[in-house]
Amino acid sequence: MSHRPTAGVGLKPEHYAEAAEDVRDGLWFEVHPENYMIDGGPRLAWLEKIAASHPLSLHGVGMSLAADELPDDRHLRALKQLIDRFRPFVVSEHLAWSRRRGAYAPDLLPFPRTSHALDRVVRNIDHAQSYLGVRLLIENPSLYMPLSGHEMDENAFLGELVQRTGCGLLVDINNVHISAHNLGYDAEAYLARLPADAVGEIHLAGHELDPGPRSQMLIDTHAAPVSEQVWRLYERFVARIGPRPTLIERDDNIPTYNDLVRERDRAHRCLTASNVKDLANV
Repeated sequence: MSHRPTAGVGLKPEHYAEAAEDVRDGLWFEVHPENYMIDGGPRLAWLEKIAASHPLSLHGVGMSLAADELPDDRHLRALKQLIDRFRPFVVSEHLAWSRRRGAYAPDLLPFPRTSHALDRVVRNIDHAQSYLGVRLLIENPSLYMPLSGHEMDENAFLGELVQRTGCGLLVDINNVHISAHNLGYDAEAYLARLPADAVGEIHLAGHELDPGPRSQMLIDTHAAPVSEQVWRLYERFVARIGPRPTLIERDDNIPTYNDLVRERDRAHRCLTASNVKDLANV
């Protein structure tokens, strides 16, 4: 089996045994580190077994990089212990906030993209990267309604983060599709403006229509297969920038392992047919 990562899946406990035995070329696994910030037990033991034979990525949800305070020291310390233990080839986080003055929200919250917010996020990314000793990839959010107070669009904001911190980008194609649909802009134009050299990973996931009466809003549920619209955006994006390690995310309505890797194999075929750039450049 090749250890160069092409397409991977989010690792779920119900799939541990099958994942450990899977020898697909280029297969890798991603986990939320917050689920493994423990001192021991079977969950860490399984991750050790899988990491011994497959590349691993850590995709955080709790660093709260857009908050008006530095990332929590205890969180960073626990994350660094995981990084030192598992040596992931990618560590990523969201462009969002979820913590303020000791209170935590169970969500990834938006914020106005102002110059002040940019300075704050730059400070927090610099602090986290220095502490962790790794380059972070920052993920674009899913957006659901207009937020007042923006001074720059999301492309410009992400570009400034890359320039000022040296971070990379994790491009979630499903999030781009959802945000473009909900806010009324062009997804292709958004993707075309992203700095290709900064893209270190791609996410693909499923979405669903908001069940509210007369609502046309798309919701990022991670509970359905990747839509054909998202696949088409992804295929054109890869054709433009070259292959990047790509993850299939599924966090609810978890399918069988075989169903999950069937989507993964479609992404793998797309990546291996697009020999434009070296997948090692992450």
